[in-house]
Amino acid sequence: MSKAELSDPIALRIPVDVLNDIEKIAAASERTRSWVIVRALNLYLAGEGADCLAILRGREEAAAGGGHDADDVLAELEGNRQRPYHAIDASP
Repeated sequence: MSKAELSDPIALRIPVDVLNDIEKIAAASERTRSWVIVRALNLYLAGEGADCLAILRGREEAAAGGGHDADDVLAELEGNRQRPYHAIDASP
């Protein structure tokens, strides 16, 4: 397994209580503070961050002319709801 490409170092100011917890976790897990912080950031990016990125992609797609007109989608949904349901006869 190859190592991920790393950025140049960045300066980050965080609340002292958060840093204390990071240092405790790092010591208990025999990892570096950087490892703990990167893991926390990856978990954020997999959850809330992924939602933000999906919204940004959707906005970019819409700005480029992608997507569907909301009125057309609603009209199609209304049309589907008004069609009668036909059950499939599954008897042999």
